[in-house]
Amino acid sequence: MNTRRIDLNADLGESFGSFRIGQDEQLLPWITSANLACGYHGGDPQTIYQTVQLAIQHQVQIGAHPSLPDLIGFGRRKMQIEPEELYHLIIYQLGGLQAFAHICGTKLHHVKPHGALYHMSAEQEEIADAIAKAVHDFDPNLIVFGPAQSQSIQAAKKYGLRVAEEVFADRTYQADGTLTPRTVKGAIIHNVEEAINQVLDIILQQQVKTITGETIPLHGDTICIHGDHPQAVNFAKQLHQALKANGIEIKGVV
Repeated sequence: MNTRRIDLNADLGESFGSFRIGQDEQLLPWITSANLACGYHGGDPQTIYQTVQLAIQHQVQIGAHPSLPDLIGFGRRKMQIEPEELYHLIIYQLGGLQAFAHICGTKLHHVKPHGALYHMSAEQEEIADAIAKAVHDFDPNLIVFGPAQSQSIQAAKKYGLRVAEEVFADRTYQADGTLTPRTVKGAIIHNVEEAINQVLDIILQQQVKTITGETIPLHGDTICIHGDHPQAVNFAKQLHQALKANGIEIKGVV
């Protein structure tokens, strides 16, 4: 069997004040990339600092997880926003996280938009372009994480940025290659074995079975593990075992 490689990423540092979200410390040993909230949907200064320190301890690559300014809605609500304003929002959030990375002796590795912004940038060319331009102007060495075959990836490539196409273990796909909306029955894969098999199909066969039964081509550079899921740590452990058993190297995106 040919050896393949894959990055495992999770959204971390999303706690805010006394509100605790996720299992960051328990999940970090099982991932290779961490997407850190930058204060707009979660992540206060103390949380950001502590999460950067934990990521360094576990030798996990640190990325920014910028959001629309929607702290109350956890960044999951779409909003009308002009590209110029979005450009400055991204710059602001990257700068905040980079400041903590700097004082901890490290630097940012990648950028992955959060929540509603992630989905908007996947579908809307203007939104994707504003984010890609901001990332390029801030640091052209950063890697953009985005949905496979999306506007996010196309815009990043236009600006000469490196990209990592992201796929999901616990979400089903539609015939056009997009994720099944959470509002649709069957959007979430709850069975661990089924989720792991989907990951193996994507990595080894470059394909995925859709919610309607078709098999479509799908490439993935990084797998998202939802850190706020109660079984996230257990799933990450089992996924690790399955990947290694199939000759797949778990390593960060370069």
